[in-house]
Amino acid sequence: MIQRRRPGFHDSASLRITARGHEVSLLHRRASVAVAWIFAVILCLPFLSGCAPVRDTVTRVISRGGGTLRLASSPPTTLDPAVAQDVSSWTYLLEIYSGLVRLDSKLQVQPDIATSWTVTNGGRTYTFHLREDARFQDGRPITAQDFKYSLERALDPATGSPVAATYLGDIVGASARLQGKASSVSGIVVVDPHTLQITIDAPKSYFLSKLTYPTAFVVDRKNVESGPTWFQHPNGSGPFEVKSWQPNQQLVLVRNPNYYGTTPTLGEVDYYFGPNVPVTLYEQGQLDVAPVGLGDIPRLTDPQNPLHTQIVVTPQLSFSYIGFNVHEKPFDDPKVRLAFAYATNKKALVDGIFRGTRLAANGILPPGLPGYDPSFAGIPFDPQKAKEMLAESSYQSADRVPDIVFSVPGGSGQFAEALATMYHDNLGVNIEVVQLENTFYDDLQSHKLQMFYLGWAADYPDPQDFLDILFNGTSQSNDTGYDKPAVDDLLSRAASEASTDQRIALYRQAQQQIVDDAPIVPLYFDTDYELVRPGVSGLKITPMGIVSFEGVRVQG
Repeated sequence: MIQRRRPGFHDSASLRITARGHEVSLLHRRASVAVAWIFAVILCLPFLSGCAPVRDTVTRVISRGGGTLRLASSPPTTLDPAVAQDVSSWTYLLEIYSGLVRLDSKLQVQPDIATSWTVTNGGRTYTFHLREDARFQDGRPITAQDFKYSLERALDPATGSPVAATYLGDIVGASARLQGKASSVSGIVVVDPHTLQITIDAPKSYFLSKLTYPTAFVVDRKNVESGPTWFQHPNGSGPFEVKSWQPNQQLVLVRNPNYYGTTPTLGEVDYYFGPNVPVTLYEQGQLDVAPVGLGDIPRLTDPQNPLHTQIVVTPQLSFSYIGFNVHEKPFDDPKVRLAFAYATNKKALVDGIFRGTRLAANGILPPGLPGYDPSFAGIPFDPQKAKEMLAESSYQSADRVPDIVFSVPGGSGQFAEALATMYHDNLGVNIEVVQLENTFYDDLQSHKLQMFYLGWAADYPDPQDFLDILFNGTSQSNDTGYDKPAVDDLLSRAASEASTDQRIALYRQAQQQIVDDAPIVPLYFDTDYELVRPGVSGLKITPMGIVSFEGVRVQG
């Protein structure tokens, strides 16, 4: 976000069963030597086959209806939708809570608790008409006042949401609420118990899409005010409710009997966490859906392997990149950043380490997203040009470049060392790698990191979700500090542009300018590999990682 950051994400081995946005990564190795040893390291990452102990036998409980679906996943950091910013948490929030609108399996905005809406005031005012049969799981009716409370709570500085400004900041009065200058949000008005009106600061074609993000989900005020650990036992409104939650072990969801929508066919969904090996558990018959890591892809995609027909391959709307703090030396010099961009061998990354399972990212917008341009060349790998850029910079040579600290999340240290070796070979610079186990995201948001490794997955299928959120000078999620008025102007014009073709043209111009300025170096676009048991029917995995459980059945 998530922010669609994906803590602990290194490859497809971390299952992403949801929509947004944020993440992290996998590092590259220099093109010349020992791609093999890096690949060996990849094989020993958590969730990858062959290096982690297998858990005790998973007990499967068959529930009434469509059975129990068993999945390997990453544990949530929270079940409070107002503060969640990672893909792992979003996995569960989508099932436990509801919003005014939602994304369907085709990534189109659809009614949820709002049955319909009208847009007036030149595209600035949205009037939502709520369904009267919507209930929290304890049976209490959901009203427009519940949504007003939930949205204003997310924007309350006391809540400490790291993403409220990003996804709700367009609402009139949101800024004053975030700054503690107002006790309510003037742009959110309860017309009657089943009518809610939201006014935004300017016409924005993507505003409805923003409301599909968990920050806009409805919560029960009584539940929230029951104590600081309320979210461990949430009174949600989605198709499933929490049956049990054992942190770092298991989370079990069961069908919500008071769900207002289509009743889930599944009786239960069991998520398993920990140091287990998903593919091994799948092969032992203990999982129904399992992510496939790099180490297992060659074996499982072999036509001679009977499991090869059970692999579902889905290109994702996400990309991984190296980011630079443009206010810290030496990356305050654009030519130093360009030197690093020219020194990055993306082809070696995707062909060597990833064995062709990823697509080199020349730009920021991934394939399948409006605005993606397959002809966009970006900055090519050119070691000679890299040295020329460094020579033209204010530092003139590698030995005059100040110390560089490359910060990465836990689990990425050895890959970062390999990438540091590549930059030393191609530029002559020395880079110290620091692996931050617990403080990476806090330090990132505080702009304490000089150089970092990260990724971003779509919260909703619009180029604004990538370009505006990551690179607008006023964005809360702009981790590089990049701030260029000409780019902000392009993004502002694109936000209110009614013509789709003109919007896309403006976003493409913005992407070109950003890549040329190199606040980041795009590395690759991701692809998801999942094993799905033949007895599972109706399961759909979207390019945003959303898995819809509607109509899913488990047999055998």
